[in-house]
Amino acid sequence: METKRQDIEMNIDENKKDTQNKTNTQDKTNTQNKKDQMDRQKEGEMQKSSGATREILSWILTFALAIGAAFLIKNYLIINADVPTGSMENTIMTGDRLIGNRLAYLKSTPQRGDVVIFHYPDNEEELYVKRVIGLPGEEVRIEDGKIYIDGSDTPLEEDYLKEEWTVATGPYLFEIPDDCYLVMGDNRNDSWDARYWDNKYVNIDKILGKGEVIYWPLQDMGKIR
Repeated sequence: METKRQDIEMNIDENKKDTQNKTNTQDKTNTQNKKDQMDRQKEGEMQKSSGATREILSWILTFALAIGAAFLIKNYLIINADVPTGSMENTIMTGDRLIGNRLAYLKSTPQRGDVVIFHYPDNEEELYVKRVIGLPGEEVRIEDGKIYIDGSDTPLEEDYLKEEWTVATGPYLFEIPDDCYLVMGDNRNDSWDARYWDNKYVNIDKILGKGEVIYWPLQDMGKIR
């Protein structure tokens, strides 16, 4: 009987040990599962954070590139200008906005008849838009609303004038220095130009570009001629 009782007690102890071992194993498994779950959660959060960071950096890079491109275009390719007066009518109307080509004179020089955007000689903080009339080294004479180049008896043909020229029609004599240009507005009866300026001529270095296209308002949109 004693032996049988001892065997039973041993079986009970072994069962307890097995149960305890199973419990410990289960606890370890649960702990490991929780740890793995937490690790996966942290990894997911890190991936989300990394993805958000990459997206933010991508937006910043795109924004920086856009600003850089706009800067290059504005300062080296085109120039934007507006004409707040009627001095260039009917070629450019009051309030029109236009785009000028900064590269137009990179390998050439302004030609007679070009519409140019330039720093106003009497106040270089202001931008003006006028038409080239006289070229470097030329003598330009104005009499009775007609323009004569280098002593020619044939007046310059100006089919771009708004109307008959009746205001400040001359006589004027302009002897244009080297590297300078004589410019005037197409609306001669209402244009503040070389006839009135203290500094009569525009240096080539002050010409920012050639007027190419009117883009606003839409009804005036078109190429400048």
